[in-house]
Amino acid sequence: MHYCFDAWMARNFPNIRFERYCDDVVAHCVSKRQAEDVKEAIGRRLKECQLEMHPDKTRVVYCKDGKRRGSHEHTSFEFLSYEFRVRRAKSRAGGYFDGFNPAISPKEAKRLRSEMRLWRLCRWTTQTLHQLAAWVNPRLQGWVNYYGHLYRSALLPILRGLDEHLARWARRKYKRLSNSRDQAFRLLRRAHRHEPSLFVHWRLGVRP
Repeated sequence: MHYCFDAWMARNFPNIRFERYCDDVVAHCVSKRQAEDVKEAIGRRLKECQLEMHPDKTRVVYCKDGKRRGSHEHTSFEFLSYEFRVRRAKSRAGGYFDGFNPAISPKEAKRLRSEMRLWRLCRWTTQTLHQLAAWVNPRLQGWVNYYGHLYRSALLPILRGLDEHLARWARRKYKRLSNSRDQAFRLLRRAHRHEPSLFVHWRLGVRP
């Protein structure tokens, strides 16, 4: 792809910025006309290299935000498990504005929730809360490092779901809690008060 695409773009469209990861590419254009022209040119280039663009994923996207208020068929896209679309953001001055920003994609958020369920933490009744934290934290930290690098607030609801799994664990482990979700969460809240950094998501301000 370096010869087929990167070097070719540098020669033919030196003013067009782009990012490429393997065969996924995002090219930045200043107008719809330019985007359509670049898209057609890339399509021809790929055919010369006996390749072709994905018919569903390849599209022109309008980066709608507080300043670009027009309309277009597509106003969002996914790249490297992030979804780019208009989002409310806070300025350095403390006000709010609509920017075209990335956050973890809905598809990836669903995958992380599914992975969390597959851990089946509620069955680890021979383990202590500290042992659960020792196993879970490296995985959570990896998610935070990647998906929380940009627009972390979109990741926090996913991490908050871990407390539901911990509450189910507590209800299975302690008979006195078996019939009470509220009491299971009280146990987690006590643990949080004594060790607020026990779990990665607690350190980020997510409270049980």
